[in-house]
Amino acid sequence: MMDVRSALDAIAADAARGDIVFPTHTEIALRVQRMLDDPDCAIDALGKLVCAEPILVTRVLAIANSVAYNPGGRAITELKSAIARLGFATLRALAAAVIVRQMKEMSKVEEHRALAAKLWEHTASVASLARVIARRVTRQNPDAAFFAGIVHEVGSFYLIARASTFPGLLTRDLELWHGEGEASVGRAVLQALEVPTHILDAMETLWSGFLAMPPSSLGDTLLLANQLSPIESPIDALAGMSRKGMDVELDVLIDDETLTSILAESAAEVASLSAALKG
Repeated sequence: MMDVRSALDAIAADAARGDIVFPTHTEIALRVQRMLDDPDCAIDALGKLVCAEPILVTRVLAIANSVAYNPGGRAITELKSAIARLGFATLRALAAAVIVRQMKEMSKVEEHRALAAKLWEHTASVASLARVIARRVTRQNPDAAFFAGIVHEVGSFYLIARASTFPGLLTRDLELWHGEGEASVGRAVLQALEVPTHILDAMETLWSGFLAMPPSSLGDTLLLANQLSPIESPIDALAGMSRKGMDVELDVLIDDETLTSILAESAAEVASLSAALKG
């Protein structure tokens, strides 16, 4: 019988050593992220690089035309205008989205790919909710919250990508994954992706599971979005970490009428943004 703890320790050790292989199609997205780090980055040069990755182009145009970024309904079809509408911070998040989304295709096992596809649906939902919660509840930077939501499950995507090496791993109880297992793998993958420090700090809050009341930090924003998402992480389900009943607790701790009103008013924005990410 496979030792789940040994398997998870091996996956974490490989990640900690930097032994991480990203999908071949993510090279352009990584280059876009690095170009955005240059304070002298020119939008024309950036646009040419983005054009080299069709998946990124599609996501940029889709998000730029979503209700979240285009409430007036004026459609954009030209990439340079779409980048200008979104801004560099959102473009960085979308470059990360391409990388994370491609990670779901790394496994050669059909069941694992289906699991990763469900995890991406959860990711898109959390990222969309985090942006709204940051803007309207915690008063954090919405672009940072969007980015954090997109990368918050990278450790789980990496777990799925490696699971075929340990047959049966994703059919067993994964309660050992939550806690330091997920955190150690997540930290390593996020560092390999050169994720900014403030995003890493928010992830530490997510992994700790401690939601401050009232929620105010970027980490609180991410944790609240994760708990409120109608689409649960399938890895949470495997780990016996279902959130059923948690909404009732949140209703008690938060001004429920205000939160419900905010989410209701923002429903179209969240749905549009999530659909653009998943499309």
